[in-house]
Amino acid sequence: MVERIQPGDAVRPGKPVIVDRYGPAARVNHWIIAASLILLAISGLALFTPSLFFLTGLFGGGQNTRAFHPWIGVVLFVSFFAFFFQLWRANLPQRVDIVWLSKFRDLLSGHEENLPELGKYNAGQKFIFWGMSALIILLIVSGVVIWEQYFAEYFSIPTRRVAVLAHSIAAVLIICVFILHVYAAIWTRGTLRAMTRGTVTGGWAWRHHRKWLRELAGQRKTNQAK
Repeated sequence: MVERIQPGDAVRPGKPVIVDRYGPAARVNHWIIAASLILLAISGLALFTPSLFFLTGLFGGGQNTRAFHPWIGVVLFVSFFAFFFQLWRANLPQRVDIVWLSKFRDLLSGHEENLPELGKYNAGQKFIFWGMSALIILLIVSGVVIWEQYFAEYFSIPTRRVAVLAHSIAAVLIICVFILHVYAAIWTRGTLRAMTRGTVTGGWAWRHHRKWLRELAGQRKTNQAK
């Protein structure tokens, strides 16, 4: 199955070969998402338990934290789903993902030559993408239900209680997924460069996403032949 090549993805010959992976708009949006998640985690934890209430000082006190938290959530929702509609096709599950997961031990032991050739994203990255998508939807829906300033009259108290529970569980899960995402980006050398410079080296692409690199190279040859 040939994946749809994302706009802006391209191979640039040279020494070393450079591969364009994310454009400026995608990178800016990515860091807005990251900043929003961090601010939501801090403010949410501050409101969740008295032992962390001191964190509200970062936002100017409890009232400001309560006011800012849902609006940061709106920013996260809008930013993430602008990202989502650019990348969802490349994150669709494929049979190769099952093979990749079955050889996960080889990945951990550094024997990546035993792994199948991959498109732009591996199964782990796809899990994070779809996990974040589902959790952000759950957070925004439950967040609207418990946003008393604007929506208190539309929902009963029992409904809001259920929404608080769902919101709390989703928040804990998305913090875990975010930590996993950051760890994986740091653990795989050369990955952070994609979201700082927008590029990766040809060697990185060959090692981790060989099928994607082949398709980009094939596209380049096709364009040159025209």
